[in-house]
Amino acid sequence: MDFKPGMKQSFPGNIPLPFYMTYPGYLRQEQENNVLKDLEYLQQTYPNEVKRYQRKVAEILDKLDYEGSMIYDEYPDRYSIGYLARTIADMMKKEEEAHSLSAADSEKWMWMENMMQVLLCNEIYKRRHGGRRGFLKF
Repeated sequence: MDFKPGMKQSFPGNIPLPFYMTYPGYLRQEQENNVLKDLEYLQQTYPNEVKRYQRKVAEILDKLDYEGSMIYDEYPDRYSIGYLARTIADMMKKEEEAHSLSAADSEKWMWMENMMQVLLCNEIYKRRHGGRRGFLKF
């Protein structure tokens, strides 16, 4: 039997399905959960230094994770995200300088802001779409 939109389907036990459940692509939530699981798995493969930065991003976003926060805006402001990424990169640089972890390498900090913005956008995506809060435990 071919599946056609609007066609009455039923669960086992002959309980009729609502019409919207008969349309192709209804299982979007399941597909989105698969995407989030895939993203979280791939984050486990990050290099150790990047994992440390990701944890810092997650900690900061925990403070910004409230109703009405800019991270839940339909179209977050690009400049706000960029400013937040710069702030996080500056915080990480100061922490490394305090622990004398080769923070003097200026080449490293030239691209750090961009990496922070990517990590920030990934974490915002997870939070906006029901992913687990924070970074996975390693």
